[in-house]
Amino acid sequence: MLEEFWFNVQYGINHVLDINGYDHVLFLLVLAVPYLFKDWKRVLLLVSVFTIGHTLSLILAAYNVVSVNGKLVEFLIPVTILIVAIFNVFTAGKKASNEKVGILFFSTLFFGIVHGLGFAREFKIMVGHSENKLVTLLEFALGIEFAQIIIVFVALFLGFLMQTVFRFSKRDWIMVVSAIVIGLVIPMIINSDLLA
Repeated sequence: MLEEFWFNVQYGINHVLDINGYDHVLFLLVLAVPYLFKDWKRVLLLVSVFTIGHTLSLILAAYNVVSVNGKLVEFLIPVTILIVAIFNVFTAGKKASNEKVGILFFSTLFFGIVHGLGFAREFKIMVGHSENKLVTLLEFALGIEFAQIIIVFVALFLGFLMQTVFRFSKRDWIMVVSAIVIGLVIPMIINSDLLA
């Protein structure tokens, strides 16, 4: 039982940290880059909202409630990353205002749903005809959340390092990271099967 639990948690961790599927890491980077360590509660909440969206779409797919076009989802995933990165570029010099929290949380939830749909087929194979699909899913989601917290911590730490030790301004740090991510996701969008 514990072995199965650990396998599912590890599967969730590996899903996020998979070097071939680095889109998840890119999304977390652009989500976390505007924040500092003192904002950790807000970042943790955002990451959790993303996990909720991700888990919701997996539940819907595992129980055959939704079926989606894989090519469309594979196209939308880098588009969601691009949207957040561009948003960062345009808001980099401004203070994070509380009125934008609603939009940010809803878009993060939506992006979580889209990203979850991208993994739905593989997840359905993983759970197969399991009696406890929901338990498997929750253990998997726990692994995802754990890996995301690690990535966000690293992103916040790098931001702290660059802004305190290397004296980057917060605005410049956000611009550099977001620009790198934009440069990485544009080819992903262009090369997606939907546009091919």
